Amino acid sequence: MLSIFDPIRDVTLASITVRLLLAVICGGLIGLERAYKRRPAGFRTHILICMGACMTTMTSQYLFLNMHYYTDMARLGAQVVAGIGFIGAGTIIVTRRQRVKGLTTAAGLWTAAIIGLAFGGGFYEGGFYATFLVLFAELVFSRIENRILDDVPEINLYMEYVDKDCLNKVLDLFRQHKLTILNVEITRAKGSEKHNACAIFNLRLHKRCRINDLLQWVQSTDGVISVEEL
Repeated sequence: MLSIFDPIRDVTLASITVRLLLAVICGGLIGLERAYKRRPAGFRTHILICMGACMTTMTSQYLFLNMHYYTDMARLGAQVVAGIGFIGAGTIIVTRRQRVKGLTTAAGLWTAAIIGLAFGGGFYEGGFYATFLVLFAELVFSRIENRILDDVPEINLYMEYVDKDCLNKVLDLFRQHKLTILNVEITRAKGSEKHNACAIFNLRLHKRCRINDLLQWVQSTDGVISVEEL
């Protein structure tokens, strides 16, 4: 433990101020990264959760140490750990193409609450280390993950297109680049301009074919409205 934090480990006005400020700063840093990536829970949400969790721990300490109430100091914090799941669940969505989004944001919210509890309890070292590791995971590990996924031999592509001729052009494009079509699901348009035909391709790539290049090739094909990886 670092001795520099010893004067502000007790529940005093100075320690309360420091703990709340640290909760706001660290929660805000995590929230900034989420807001930059346009995630549903961003800067203010992470600040409020981290600060609220911090206040919860300090309230428990105050009731036990200052008011001398016979209570378990960990009880309120335990409710935060369980209750944050409701907010985290609100950030998780399943798209119409059965793709799950928001799991990282939900995990970040839960961790921000734990960081707030750590600062509220005077565990400054744990709060700082956890904040650093969360930012490291979201900023650095995400790039490593993207590079690994970029070399995945099999991918699923979702494509919306205009007509059958466009579909044939895309199939010819796959053959031209020697891509293996493992499976394909096609939904026809139902005679309405509001409903485009769509297809889901399960493809096996070779080492020289990059996912981003493939998306650009398909998107540049005449008649393709949109394409994305599932």
